[in-house]
This record gives sequence, structure tokens and C-alpha cells, in this order.
Amino acid sequence: MATPEILSQLSSLESSSTSQADKATAFTSLLHTIIASSSPDQLASNLTALIDAILSENVGIVTSRPVLGECVTAIRKLDSVEIKKTVYAYTLEKLRPKIISFEEQDCNIREALADIYEGEEENGDAAKVLQGIQLNPHQRQISDEFRLKVYIRIMRNLLEDDEAISASDYLNRATLLIHTCADPAVNLQFQMCQARILDSKRDFLNACSKYHQLSFSPIVEDADRMQCLSAAMTCAILAGAGPLRSRSLATLYKDERSPQLQPDYSLLEKMYLDRLLTQKEVDEFAARLRPHQVARMSDGTTVLTKAVIEHNLLGASKLYNNIGVEELGVLLGLSAEKAEEYAARMIEQGRLSGQIDQIDRLIYFDSTTSTGGASAEKVVSRQLKRWDENVSGLAQAVENITTMLQNEYPVSRYPSPD
Repeated sequence: MATPEILSQLSSLESSSTSQADKATAFTSLLHTIIASSSPDQLASNLTALIDAILSENVGIVTSRPVLGECVTAIRKLDSVEIKKTVYAYTLEKLRPKIISFEEQDCNIREALADIYEGEEENGDAAKVLQGIQLNPHQRQISDEFRLKVYIRIMRNLLEDDEAISASDYLNRATLLIHTCADPAVNLQFQMCQARILDSKRDFLNACSKYHQLSFSPIVEDADRMQCLSAAMTCAILAGAGPLRSRSLATLYKDERSPQLQPDYSLLEKMYLDRLLTQKEVDEFAARLRPHQVARMSDGTTVLTKAVIEHNLLGASKLYNNIGVEELGVLLGLSAEKAEEYAARMIEQGRLSGQIDQIDRLIYFDSTTSTGGASAEKVVSRQLKRWDENVSGLAQAVENITTMLQNEYPVSRYPSPD
């Protein structure tokens, strides 16, 4: 509870009949007195009592607004983080019924409180505070750039709190405004949030592309550029096997900076060269991943497990012309049924060229045919090619025999005249 002396002075100011300007000056003077003379144990109570007086019905808005603005500025300079949090939170609660009249002050308090939460790495609380800012105010005009900055700040805090789904909602709002922003720093923050959201949503190929672009940005620090490149490599490794991922792997493999990022580069190199991965390499890589990148999916596998299985299956297609389903299961560390299921899905999606013989339980690969785009729809296995060649040879042999018979026993088309 506030000290009796402060309560007495506040009561006197509330009932004072002086002009609004004089009353505002008196409240401001008392604010500085409270900060300078109150003990640490009483400071928060005295300040909340001052907030009560400022926002009471006896004090007009003409006085309340500037004095509340002075309070926000003065409290921001206090050393005690706990006192600042207590007073800011109390003030926001008191402003809730009167938010339309104090939109600017409410916004300033929320930004200041978010600064505190971010400093303490309480990103979820920071996001909630920022989400309360009135971005379609009734009493003031705000720019699209300010809205964009608030959206981006909310996104960054949500992403730090692993709330990618909520962050994507604000990404959609920010996307409508980003074209109006000419500030390179804001554009960079937007692109970084975009990449992280794509990463969190497991859209790894697009995330890889965004991270790689950011790794070339001149306004990004050298260390951060390498971190973006590392994130791009991670996303490329986690992406599903196929021609699109192969292009991403090729781009990163040829980047002259990539060899500096060991051991990720070693794994990327093996994937680019279609070499089979060992379980030890996979486990070492998994230890460096973020939680959403190793989370289990509905079928019980992780993103990494699925990516490695598909990669090894693609690698096997480069080593063998054909392989038994059981043998493929042993190679991939799966049951024969699961191995066949993975192969069937990749062939169906055009990410693997081949054919499955379910009678003989064999998978035939065609590594000479492209696995992307329209050409994937024209995949023809070597066995079918041989069949066509045999049919063609048989037809040619029949034609040759027919010609020989005609030459040996010519038959006239027209009957001989009687």
C-alpha cells in the first residue's frame, strides 16, 4: 500500500480546482518526487497509487494523457525490472476499460513491457503483450510501416516460443504490407521470419532457398550469414529426395563457403553424390537439429528418418539395376513391406524411376531416365525396353520370311485368262 503522505498529496491533487495545465504539472512533479524519495519496498505501491489517481474520474483526459506519458518514460528508466513489470502490467489492466481514450499510451506501455519480457527471454509473454496493441486505432493515425514492424516483432517472439502456426497468421498480414516498406533492415527481418516459418512448417525446400538468399545479404553480419547458410544446408538435407532437392543440394555443394561448415558439409556431400548414409552419421546430425525438426509425425517416423530412407533408396537405385524387396528392406533398415511402400510412393510421385514386380517381389530401377517433370511420366524400365526390342525383332523376322516366300513362290494378283 502507498505511504500516507503520497496518498494525501494525490487526494489533494484530485480534488484541486486548479487549471488542467497546472494539475498536469503538479502530477508530473509528484511523479519525480515519488521516484526520487520512495524506498524500494514502497516504490511500486506509490506508483500504482499515482496511476489510480491519474485515471480517476476526477482527473480529465487532457491531464491524464500527458502525465501518463511522463510516467511511462520515467518508469522505463528505473533499475528494478520487477517494479517496471508490476507497474506496467497494473497500468494496462487499469487502461483496459478506457483503451479508446488512451490508445497511444497503451501502445507505448506494451512496447516497453515487451522489451522487458524479451530481455528475460519470456517470448510468449512478449508476443501476448504486443498482440494487444491497437493497430486500427480510433483516436490516432499510424503508418503501415509501424503495423509491419509490430507484426514482425510478434512473429519473432512467437517463433522463439515455437509457435509457428500462430506466427504464420501474422506473416500473412505482414505480406500485405511489406511492399510499402523501403527499410532494408525491416525487409531483412521479414525474410528471416518467412524462412523460419517455412522451416517450422517443414516446407524445407522453400526454407532452404530463403535461407540461402539471406546468406548473401550484405547487411547481415558475417557470422549470421554463415548461420543462414548452415540453416539452408540443414533444410536441404531434411527435404524429401527428388529432383528439386537434388538441385538445392547441387547449389549448396558448389557454394565455396560450404566446406567451412563441417560436419554438415560432409553429410551434404554424401547426399549430393548419392552415397548411402550410415546410422552413425544420421545420429550425429540429429543431435544438432531443433525440436520441430526431430518431432515425430503421424506414422511414428521423424522428418530426418524419412529423408534418410528416401535418400538411401535413391542411392540404391544408382547402385543396382534391380533388387529384391526383402534385400531392400535390409539395406534401408525396414521391413520388406515398408521398403516396397516407400519405393511405390516415390515412383508414383515421379521422384524415382523404376517399376515394381509384385509377383517376383523385385524392384527394377532405371537410373538413366530423369526423375522430374514431364519426363517422369514417360519412365520405361530396361525390361520393358528389352520386351519391345524382342517384339520388334520377331516382327522383322516374320517380315523377312514372308518376303522370302514371296520371292520363291510368286503369286500373281490377277487370275490367268482362260
